[in-house]
Amino acid sequence: MNKVYKFFIGILTLCLLLFVGQKKLNEKAKDQDSKNIYFYNWGDYIDPEIIKDFEKETGYHVIYETFDSNEAMMAKVEQGKTSYDLAFPSEYTVEMMRDKNLLKKLDHKKIKGLENIDERFLNLSFDPNNQYSIPYFWGSFGIIYNNKKYKKEDFSSWKNLWDKKFEGEILSFDGARETLCIGLLANGKSLNEKDEKILRETKDDLVGFMKNVKAILADEIRMYMAQGEADVGITFSGEASMAKEINPNLSYAIPKEGSNIWFDTMVIPKTSKNTKGAYALINYLLKPKVAAKNADYVWYPTPNKKAMKYIDKEARNDKTLYPDDEDIEKLEVFKNLGKETTILYNDLFLDLKISPQAD
Repeated sequence: MNKVYKFFIGILTLCLLLFVGQKKLNEKAKDQDSKNIYFYNWGDYIDPEIIKDFEKETGYHVIYETFDSNEAMMAKVEQGKTSYDLAFPSEYTVEMMRDKNLLKKLDHKKIKGLENIDERFLNLSFDPNNQYSIPYFWGSFGIIYNNKKYKKEDFSSWKNLWDKKFEGEILSFDGARETLCIGLLANGKSLNEKDEKILRETKDDLVGFMKNVKAILADEIRMYMAQGEADVGITFSGEASMAKEINPNLSYAIPKEGSNIWFDTMVIPKTSKNTKGAYALINYLLKPKVAAKNADYVWYPTPNKKAMKYIDKEARNDKTLYPDDEDIEKLEVFKNLGKETTILYNDLFLDLKISPQAD
């Protein structure tokens, strides 16, 4: 009986030790999680010194991962294998992630610096009252051109790009929404058009435009334009501004019909395990001097109005980065068009890429 008693006491003691050990391991892991911030951003889209300064100031450790498309980012967040604490989707992706219940609602009481954001860039259609997102960078979509060969008037309308004088001259951005947007705006339509008949007519009309396209590219447009290897490029304002820094013979235009205004934003995914850390990083990035330093590094326009006085003077005065109110009023945000319409846009764009010279 005594041996049995001792055996059970031994078993209970062992179980208690295992429980205590496991508890300590869990507490250690939990403590580690409270110090780590899993940060999911576009490549080269934050000044590395800002991360180092943030870590030094707060004691957090930032684990930085990058993505190259909104779709890839959203798919990985949805899979949930990595619990990202902060992600940076574009405006229409915020809508999609919200509808898929992938985002946490922001607690504005925990955000310090939201008042620093320009009111024009708050409470927009893709996220009313900024319930899920805060603007990080913004910009426009337009035309960069060789100002020694062409005048601004040559790009006063998107429809001008159908002119035969541009044959083999244009580098066009590799994106379905962006390409269809050119045709839609040229014909007085919204860049968020959903009517299938209009979209198919637009695709047919874009065949004439595609005959003038030299190549369909992405970030490479900046390099080719900067090196003078092309005379017309259709790309985003930040890319255009960087090309202009290298090549002074370049200018940027937003046609009279308007264009796209885009936003990359800060959101907290639903799977975040360190929401406190996410808010700490958001608040740090909203500081005017930090936002200015970041904008000078990335060379994209910041929505942080209180950062403007600290931004590089040359950038601040660059109308490509910071267009006049008149131009901003002509810009339209891409909206989430739904799965079926998105597939249609992609299919129509693929048709254009496969047979650009079709009659």
